[in-house]
Amino acid sequence: QVRLVESGGGLVQPGGSLRLACAASGGSFSINAMGWYRQAPGKERELVAVISSGGTNYADSVKGRFTISRANATNTVYLQMNTLKPEDTAVYFCNTEVSTPWGKYNHWGQGTQVTVFS
Repeated sequence: QVRLVESGGGLVQPGGSLRLACAASGGSFSINAMGWYRQAPGKERELVAVISSGGTNYADSVKGRFTISRANATNTVYLQMNTLKPEDTAVYFCNTEVSTPWGKYNHWGQGTQVTVFS
């Protein structure tokens, strides 16, 4: 069973920065893609950024401000968030698609709160 452990959320003022991390562990798997989603109160979960062997993809709302990266040796994905805005406030979830001897699976982290306030 793949386990995702997230860290790095918190409170920050507008214009500030935060860095999220998500480490995948457990079982025998290879990672196809890792990404970050977010869900604000009363809204649907949305893609923030994803990274795979094919490259990176970002939501239009975060392009130029957020950067996703990955440390393959530790199966960890990072999200560097700069110039944060109040509308970035949400619970951020890590997601990974993995391949195992039994097939492909999607896994979610428990979520970490990011609050941007004046």
